[in-house]
Amino acid sequence: MNKKLFNTFLIKYAEIGIKGNNRYLFEDALVSHIAAAMKTLPGHYNVRKTPGRIYLECENSKDGGVYDYDKVVNALTHIFGIVHICPVVVTEDEGQEKLREKVVDYWRSMYGDDYSCTFKVFCRRGRKNYPLNSMEVDADLGEAMLDAFPNLKVDVRTPDKFVNVEIRDHIYIYTENIDGPGGMPVGTGGKGMLLLSGGIDSPVAGYMVSKRGVSIDAVYFNAPPYTSERAKQKVIDLARIISAYTGPINLHIINFTDIQLAIYEKCPHDELTIIMRRFMMRIAEHLAYENSCHGLITGESLGQVASQTFSSLVSTNEVCTLPVLRPLIAFDKQDIVEISEKIGTYETSILPYEDCCTIFVAKHPVTNPSVHVIRKHETNLDDVIEGLLAKAYETDEVIHIG
Repeated sequence: MNKKLFNTFLIKYAEIGIKGNNRYLFEDALVSHIAAAMKTLPGHYNVRKTPGRIYLECENSKDGGVYDYDKVVNALTHIFGIVHICPVVVTEDEGQEKLREKVVDYWRSMYGDDYSCTFKVFCRRGRKNYPLNSMEVDADLGEAMLDAFPNLKVDVRTPDKFVNVEIRDHIYIYTENIDGPGGMPVGTGGKGMLLLSGGIDSPVAGYMVSKRGVSIDAVYFNAPPYTSERAKQKVIDLARIISAYTGPINLHIINFTDIQLAIYEKCPHDELTIIMRRFMMRIAEHLAYENSCHGLITGESLGQVASQTFSSLVSTNEVCTLPVLRPLIAFDKQDIVEISEKIGTYETSILPYEDCCTIFVAKHPVTNPSVHVIRKHETNLDDVIEGLLAKAYETDEVIHIG
């Protein structure tokens, strides 16, 4: 593939296209995210929206910034809402005979004269005053390709390559479709507060919800001196990795040690994890309300551990008034691991620095808790918990990431 041919990318979306009268809001959000991503790269960029299409035009900037094809593609593959990234050659309409020459020249520059494969020409004629219809353009350009390259064969059902020609304000020629992450543009689906730990699951949960257009803030529960600064840094690193997809994240660090010690001292040990999770949810919801979030996000997967059985989830949900989104609820662990490897969080997640969820864990946790029993045992904390919660809120350290 000859990357030097290209200084324009056709950006394709899917689900946005069925949004009816609100479609422009999603398109404008996607355009905004693309423009913001390009500001971090050397070169000069113009994002242009036309009916049903978004184009990114790239060139070297006057201050010496050199447009880099690979950096642009990498940035685009991290923007939710993009389904395909197509590097295109842009040409003027100079008649069908010239178009035949340009398509042949394009193929030769991309693959050479001896490239062997099957192909199909696929024309989209957005400008209906073009003298040939789409099928006529397909046949004519296919004939030109066969005449120029004897190793090619036509396959209209399952070709190895599509030669795409779009006749619009200009004529766009392309064969490559680079996969984007899909989903919806971040910010078009509201805002959520992610309970982020140092494990494998919660960073993936943040990624999955952001893929549906939700912007996120996050909260991490720190337990010094039982957890180290390396555990805290691990979570900061995870937030930084997923922020490449989710956009900027405000990460709240809450000191949870005193609450955990009080639970350990005053509550049944087989209920430690459930009661601890209930107070984490209370604190996360408090932060969510303060930061205009519409709900909470967790990395829980049904039945994965004792605190994630159906009964346990009912017990933790009971303390929340905001909705709790659990995008991994029906995922196997291997499913989650595969996504974490794809998005780059796995190697950081498995670093051996324990967080507060693993330090204070019951030897034999209850797997079928009763909400009524849990609520009753929480009253053991009545004389101290309000002060401990107020103290925890005062420790809130906000780190701006991305």
